[in-house]
Amino acid sequence: MMNDIRSVGVVGAGQMGNGIAHVCALAGYDVLLNDIEEAQVDAALATIRGNMSRQVGRGLISQAAMEEALPRIRKAASLKAFESVDLAIESAAEKEEVKHAIFAELQPVLKPNAMLASNTSSISITRLAARTANPDRFIGVHFMNPVPLMKLVELIRGLATSQETYETSVRFVESLGKTIANAEDFPAFIVNRVLVPMINEAVYTLYEGVGSVEAIDKAMRLGANHPMGPLELADFIGLDTCLSIMQVLNEGLADTKYRPCPLLVKYVEAGWLGRKTQRGFYDYRGEKPVPTR
Repeated sequence: MMNDIRSVGVVGAGQMGNGIAHVCALAGYDVLLNDIEEAQVDAALATIRGNMSRQVGRGLISQAAMEEALPRIRKAASLKAFESVDLAIESAAEKEEVKHAIFAELQPVLKPNAMLASNTSSISITRLAARTANPDRFIGVHFMNPVPLMKLVELIRGLATSQETYETSVRFVESLGKTIANAEDFPAFIVNRVLVPMINEAVYTLYEGVGSVEAIDKAMRLGANHPMGPLELADFIGLDTCLSIMQVLNEGLADTKYRPCPLLVKYVEAGWLGRKTQRGFYDYRGEKPVPTR
């Protein structure tokens, strides 16, 4: 039988990974944070400290909670350090081959009753689990971005995911103060099945000259009461991630309505991936974001 989760290992120290480590530490879990680049882990720790400081400033957490949480997060130089964790969460790039390589390296290290989870936003949990030694202890735990602020987590069971794994995951997610939406194991699950095609349609609207970047985002903010326009949101998510999700939808559902917009492909090919590269549908290199089209 699986024990309650006390320690968590997070693979990938990018925007999602550092957010997951952040909320786990605040909830009282010991956290190991690993990335293929050690400098990324150092940057993540600095980001976590800064984000917690902002939470203290806004009265969302106490100074004492921050001071207790930060020492719970430790760097893991390699995945070998994950031998003691109760739950390992993969939060790497949205590329299936990258995730399979991580699981192959993790599997011999994890203790026999440890759980393995993926933060994938679109890829089949059943297919990912099938390449592991214990698919019954594998589950999809999809956090929303930014993790410390967003309340929702999608839980996705693969075909082989055991009831025990699911119930343990429910207790874990609820202990973080998050709300669960159960999603079936279909391409992109619930949130991105709805959200990313909307973003792709906004890119088509730009591509076809129906409106400018500024006009499209203004129309959706003021006309649909969205807090952020779809092109601004695409930049926030990362255009490479949006493209990967559209490709998963297109390949998995074989419906032309999920064809990625050629303009989205072009931006990704140019390396204009949004905020993380300082250019996407907006240029972020100046004092104010400026539309690039």
